[in-house]
Amino acid sequence: MSAKAKDGSSRKIVLWRHGQTSWNLERRFQGSTDIELTETGVAQARRAARLLASLNPDAIVASDLRRASRTAAELAAVTGLSVEHDEALRETYAGEWQGLTHDEILAKYGEQYAAWKRGEAVRRGGGELETEVADRAAPVVLRHADRLRPGGTLVVVSHGGTIRTTIGRLLGLDAYHWEGLGGLSNCCWSVLGEGARGWRLLEHNAGTLPEPVLGDDD
Repeated sequence: MSAKAKDGSSRKIVLWRHGQTSWNLERRFQGSTDIELTETGVAQARRAARLLASLNPDAIVASDLRRASRTAAELAAVTGLSVEHDEALRETYAGEWQGLTHDEILAKYGEQYAAWKRGEAVRRGGGELETEVADRAAPVVLRHADRLRPGGTLVVVSHGGTIRTTIGRLLGLDAYHWEGLGGLSNCCWSVLGEGARGWRLLEHNAGTLPEPVLGDDD
């Protein structure tokens, strides 16, 4: 449901992925494991925060995992806004996949991985379905968007998989097509704006020159 203001002013939601972690570099599945940013990740967050501050955001909400909360803190520092943390914005819980490298997942759970890539509803490692991630995260985003002033901007600091599923849900796409949105590079973001028929995708994976997508969602 769109948070369209009565006077027609378009609100915006910026969905910002956290900065680089060591597990991103190792292609190790993070999921809900609480991993810190690398020094490069902190620098990425600091640079991106200066760009996002120019959008004059009105509110920041973030996952409570350290890689997201540390990223959000950089935007809070330059805008003076406080950050509200919500565990519903955490990355997908992926059970036995968490902590494994990409190659280890293929070796141990190859068919499960292939089924997920085919668009089947898969509990990766015995964890959450992608639709369950959207079920918990999208309402949080909408609740905060509903609080915006007309024309206001909300920044949501979260994780690649959670952001992708949330965008898919807010756009009204069938879950099978969420993969078509592609992943976000570290510290890049996507922007949703209000349209006459609900939320529209205005930008995707914005914020830098092309970078590889390193993480659970690649």
